[in-house]
Amino acid sequence: MKKRTTKAMAFGLATMMAATTLLAGCGTSNANNANNSKSNSSSKSSSKNDSKGEKAEKVTLTFPLWDLASTPYLNDIVDGFEAKHENIKINIVDIAASEYVSKLSTMLNGGADCDIVYIKDPDGTPSFADKGQLEDLTSYVEADGLDTTKFVGYENFNLDGKQVVLPFKTDYYVLYYNKDIFDAANVAYPSNDMTWTEWEEMSGKLTSGEGSDKIYGGYLHTWQACVQNWAVQDGKHTILDTDYSFMEPAYEMALRMQEAGTIMDYSTLKTGNIAYASPFQQGTVATLPMGSWFSSTMIAKVKAGETDVNWAIATLPHPDGVEAGSTIGSTTPMGINANSKYKEEAWEFIKYACGEEGSKKLIENGQMSAYQDDTTLTSLAALDGMPEGAAEALATKSIVSDRPIDSNSAEVNQMLSEEHSLIMIGEKSIGDVLTEMSTRSKEIQGK
Repeated sequence: MKKRTTKAMAFGLATMMAATTLLAGCGTSNANNANNSKSNSSSKSSSKNDSKGEKAEKVTLTFPLWDLASTPYLNDIVDGFEAKHENIKINIVDIAASEYVSKLSTMLNGGADCDIVYIKDPDGTPSFADKGQLEDLTSYVEADGLDTTKFVGYENFNLDGKQVVLPFKTDYYVLYYNKDIFDAANVAYPSNDMTWTEWEEMSGKLTSGEGSDKIYGGYLHTWQACVQNWAVQDGKHTILDTDYSFMEPAYEMALRMQEAGTIMDYSTLKTGNIAYASPFQQGTVATLPMGSWFSSTMIAKVKAGETDVNWAIATLPHPDGVEAGSTIGSTTPMGINANSKYKEEAWEFIKYACGEEGSKKLIENGQMSAYQDDTTLTSLAALDGMPEGAAEALATKSIVSDRPIDSNSAEVNQMLSEEHSLIMIGEKSIGDVLTEMSTRSKEIQGK
């Protein structure tokens, strides 16, 4: 089924003009029909049958999302939902990822005809909730008897006693590795119970060569998460702490490895704008801590003949004294616009997308669903192209949120990113930067 997809227009002129443009774009199901917004409004009605048992009238729900071309599973979910609910059509509004958060905010602030709220950064959820833009889903969940224990991170989105969204998709960190590099170095493959200390030592054994022929034993991407996450992995701390001394061991490891040349230099990665995927797919990196989302990318690249890396995955290394299977992740949620005229129909969609049926669509596309049962990991591991042992590697004991669902998280996270760079380029000492982080965090949080 061909989707009716609207490309949201770029911001321009003044804020009011942008809001007006988006109001029109968000309610439009055919960008070439100037009168379509009006016809959509007149065609929308409740999906419930009337007292005479007549066929339900058509309803169109508007669903803003980002970068549809890179998220084909969303089209699959929409197709599956529409096939099951013939009276409900989904109008996709496709927005560039870099513009999505600001444009979604403009839509909701302006009261745009936007029914489904797909939240890109989960720590932004409180901001929408505080403005009264998210429908409380508590009564919907109770009425339909949803088993909330099957949703990863469900309780994290209960804000002030209101369940404001449903978890849709989740991702967590695992360790990707190149089997051929291990074989050439005569080093045993990573186990699913390995400490960061052991990973650092292993990376040294796997590093070889010089210049363009160099093989790096490890890789830490430029995101601050790829150092700071290992510090919160034990579940005892979060990025909202106001004393960041607990991050010191993780930074010491990163700088040691950078100095030893067992990982690529931060400054080189930054100035060269080098993405984590390229070195791994080119076969110059032996081990890569990265999100579970990268598995579907590797499957696609191998099938397309764009890489011949003989890859596999292991459970993410853990700090000393922390149980194996402890990892860090994030959950992407969906909610309902509190101003939607079609809340019941929107609920039917997010219940489908976030529930068992949507979960199957995600898994078919190599994605980890937030709805999980006894078959989730085995189904994902059984996908064509997934490496042997994936189910065991993906098994977790705990998934710590990389960023708490809190109104201060986004600003604190941005601050930590700024300070992170100062450590990694050697401009300031670890201790001085961690002290500055603490000062700035207190200011942001009013502590």
